[in-house]
Amino acid sequence: MTLGHDDNGVIHPPPPRGRRFTRLRSLLAVTAAMGLALMAAPGADAAAPPSTVVSAKTAASAVAAAPPTGWTTVVSRNSGKCVDARAAASANGTAVQQYACNGSGAQLWQLQATSGGYYRVNTNLNAAQAWDVTNVSTADSALIQLWNYTGGNNQQWQPVEETGGSFHFVNRNSGKCLDVPAASTADSVQLQQYACNGTAAQSFTMGTTTPPPGGGPDLGPNVSVFDPSMSASAIQSKLNSVFSQQETNQFGAGRFALLFKPGTYNVDVNVGFYTQVLGLGLSPDNVTINGGVHVEADWFQGNATQNFWRGAENLSVTPPSGTDRWAVSQAAPYRRMHVRGNLQLDDGGWSSGGFIADSKIDGQVRSGSQQQWLSRNAQWSSWTGSNWNMVFVGAVNAPSSSFPNPPYTTVNTTPVVREKPFLYVDQAGAYQVFVPALRTNSQGTTWAGGAPAGSSIPIGQFFIAKPGNSAAEINAALTQGKNLLFTPGVYHLNDTIRVNRADTVVLGLGLATLIPDNGVTAVSVADVDGVKVAGLLIDAGTTNSPLLMQVGPSGSSQSHAANPTSLHDVFFRIGGAGVGKATQSLVVNSSNVIGDHMWLWRADHGSGVGWNTNTAANGLIVNGNDVTMYGLFVEHYQQYQTIWNGNGGRTYFYQNELPYDPPNQAAWMNGGTQGYAAYKVGNSVTTHEAWGLGSYAYFNVNPSVVEAHSFEVPNTPGVRFHSMVTVSLGGTGTISHVINNTGGPSNSSTNVANLVSYP
Repeated sequence: MTLGHDDNGVIHPPPPRGRRFTRLRSLLAVTAAMGLALMAAPGADAAAPPSTVVSAKTAASAVAAAPPTGWTTVVSRNSGKCVDARAAASANGTAVQQYACNGSGAQLWQLQATSGGYYRVNTNLNAAQAWDVTNVSTADSALIQLWNYTGGNNQQWQPVEETGGSFHFVNRNSGKCLDVPAASTADSVQLQQYACNGTAAQSFTMGTTTPPPGGGPDLGPNVSVFDPSMSASAIQSKLNSVFSQQETNQFGAGRFALLFKPGTYNVDVNVGFYTQVLGLGLSPDNVTINGGVHVEADWFQGNATQNFWRGAENLSVTPPSGTDRWAVSQAAPYRRMHVRGNLQLDDGGWSSGGFIADSKIDGQVRSGSQQQWLSRNAQWSSWTGSNWNMVFVGAVNAPSSSFPNPPYTTVNTTPVVREKPFLYVDQAGAYQVFVPALRTNSQGTTWAGGAPAGSSIPIGQFFIAKPGNSAAEINAALTQGKNLLFTPGVYHLNDTIRVNRADTVVLGLGLATLIPDNGVTAVSVADVDGVKVAGLLIDAGTTNSPLLMQVGPSGSSQSHAANPTSLHDVFFRIGGAGVGKATQSLVVNSSNVIGDHMWLWRADHGSGVGWNTNTAANGLIVNGNDVTMYGLFVEHYQQYQTIWNGNGGRTYFYQNELPYDPPNQAAWMNGGTQGYAAYKVGNSVTTHEAWGLGSYAYFNVNPSVVEAHSFEVPNTPGVRFHSMVTVSLGGTGTISHVINNTGGPSNSSTNVANLVSYP
């Protein structure tokens, strides 16, 4: 710890009441003799008789008053400067200093009541951090810093009102006052505690405010916030720098978020790996990019099948050529986008995507070589292109269903969905997270007809996590009722992040990545209403985790139909960036959960890849009832890819590749059955329905390997599948049947097998 802080240090109680009364009488006698000499003292560090100092504090404490609510500045009456978090930081050990008032978030504080008239003082930059006396000290001149709040008395302060409405702050542990050393008026002087003496160096004014324009939370070094007042060349230089670093950085540790405040920008945004580009308006049309926001495959000779892990959200784009390009495959969401032109989804080579939601394309969408795609709650003037599996749900001007020729599957309305939460800046310049409202039987976007329905959460109600924050620190903030914002980076966890409060929002920026280091579960969500988890990559560690993420404990039975938990752009990876092991990636035990674009991937390339190296049995297991999935990608697991045991389940679009690497048939047998199905509906399930499902085989280690069937379901009228396709990629491997003993084969003679419906 930077300053030798010990949050478990000894807490010193205040002196007994009798001593305080004696000292008060001494104060009255001394004050009568000294007249106004006390108030004329030269500064907080001036010597004073001990009895006088303590009695001054005690007498003033009698007029303790409630402080302002909401975010407030705290201004020194002596210097006229603001209490400030040094360098707008919020890490443990950050100095609490005075600095010229500048309206930034580093100078906004919130007083949260503890007990007995005492308060913790939170920073707007990270509300889990609070004013803290270093080393739990009771000595004069002990410095004040920010530190994770743990409830220690050295982190609690009593605001005591003075004549004229000013306050001084008395520390609960030491009984000493917040103080500007030597009554300095200079910038960057770190505050301290000192014996209370009634001087202006210990006197502060407060006034409720909101973060002004130009201010904002500390989102860490990997977030760039652009303002329309900045020069286009400066913005372009930063965009180019990030892209240059990330264009080919498929398995690197770099994570970036590029945020555009409302306004117009003349720039070109080329989006590389682990880069998220976001507009900070409440509507996509609040941020206009006169230029492209695009993904190319130049680094891979036009082949876009490895253009993963990136995203664009909440922007209006006017491409100079009239057509923008988003040539991607898995885990590359395109959300809340308004393209004032056409959109091309490939780059001339192969491509295997993808996902569009809550977006409007004024012109035509051209899917090109895309093998499969899901478009949900989107609209365009027209769509052209198809290969194996193109699914449209709640999309305006979608092609009519015609599977398999062309392979379009169209569902007119989206039965139940909530769009992904997003960060924005309100008209006062304050950062908020908007949580879109639940929609039923919807079509088209949330925003094209006006302001979207939903609610906003001030950024001060979030714990802003940065790489290096421990699971204990994150869980402490969640226990205190905070939501959670992960800034871009890689987070190593030695314990599970536990989300237990209903309606908690967990939002990641820049593909924030969680790695459980010691075989723990990375994230667990309680069986409660309305949790939203969005924008995370959960990457298995080298020690096997039996499970990476769980939604609801085993046996969960509550209904959450009115306010379901939802998962948005939550991705899982086993290997690729290094050896990773996890028996199961995601288990959903709660009912009514919504999955809104997920890719669960046992790596087929990269580092740490092999049949006995990046081991993983199952991708997704659903035990809850009435669970709905949109855009579900599950690939290369070694047993069942997906197991669905709950009733009332619905899947809209499923994409699967079987494991490439079974060494031989004997290594990949399910009892007496050849291989494991890509999608298994439990034998006891009586109601389940799925639309637009594709499963592909490429057994490149041993092409003689056979899978008996890709979809395995009970034969009951309530279990219905629509628009299925199996493919033997290049004839390398065999899928004998599409579903149960029906349909197929896909093999070296007949690569593609289609089945319109089952039963």
